[in-house]
Amino acid sequence: MCPRPTPPPRDDPAVSVSALTKTYAGESGRVTAVDGVSFDIESGQIVGLLGPNGAGKTTTVKTVLGLVTPTSGSVSIHGVPVHEARSRAYDYVSSVLEGARNVYWRLSVRENLAFFAGLHGIDPRERTDRHEAIIDTLGLTGKADEPAQNLSRGMKQKVALGCTLARETPVLFLDEPMLGLDVETTRDLQTELRRLARDEDKTIVLTSHDMDVVEAVCDRVIVLSDGTVVADDSVDNLLDVFQSQSYRVQLTGTPPAHLREALDARFRVLDWRTDTGDAAFDVALAGSAEFYECVDVLRAADATVRSFTEIEPDLEDVFVDLTTATSLPPEEAEP
Repeated sequence: MCPRPTPPPRDDPAVSVSALTKTYAGESGRVTAVDGVSFDIESGQIVGLLGPNGAGKTTTVKTVLGLVTPTSGSVSIHGVPVHEARSRAYDYVSSVLEGARNVYWRLSVRENLAFFAGLHGIDPRERTDRHEAIIDTLGLTGKADEPAQNLSRGMKQKVALGCTLARETPVLFLDEPMLGLDVETTRDLQTELRRLARDEDKTIVLTSHDMDVVEAVCDRVIVLSDGTVVADDSVDNLLDVFQSQSYRVQLTGTPPAHLREALDARFRVLDWRTDTGDAAFDVALAGSAEFYECVDVLRAADATVRSFTEIEPDLEDVFVDLTTATSLPPEEAEP
């Protein structure tokens, strides 16, 4: 069993990333995957790191974990510089990366938890109750003595999460942690992650394409697009910024054929449907000017509007706006 690491210092951010840049050699020259990314994460925060494919999210995570060497910039975990003192930094951070082999196939679930706890200087005999609680939370009780290699993909994902939790590091990086989990286990894991942050001051950074999970679990969201940070704020604040941008319009009867073309030409129509002979659509409008312009287009087409209601945005709406050309509303955009 390895010696137990010393507790992390309390006066440094749990994760600090400063001016992080990573370039690669491409066929037509240098490709910038990450471009000057900076952020600090304090102890006890649950942060969602989001971005579309190619945004630099995976490169950022791997660089923070010391798996990729940055072209420039710095990363520290609880004050320990990751790329200068990797083994010391690893005392404070655990991760589950999608596509990586995160467990030992021949060991049972219980043996895997004990093994990874021991690697971190924890005597598994003193953590029996803790490990059983992890097994129960992840819905692995009936498989606890099965070798990991005999389990389904979803079960292996649960074991990998369990091993990460068993290491008891103050910082956790979880890549798509809910992938392959059933609804009940997802709910239980969300509760456990919130408990770890609240009661044990764990810092959790997770990536996910499931915006419902991010909205339910995270205190804060960092959004990457084209290798840069385009948003860094609390979930509530991001939702407030994008409030009143989308509307649901319900029409009576079938509108003229040219109406949809006219709307698509001027606005971002998110959805169009026809139910029981009546048409309806969702539309994103940037401010009052576009609102009245949309009303004028409907009037010009002699469309009968049954209702025109505001849609409260969810995190997925915000994410789409941030990572497409529309970006922030005019009053929030950078000069």
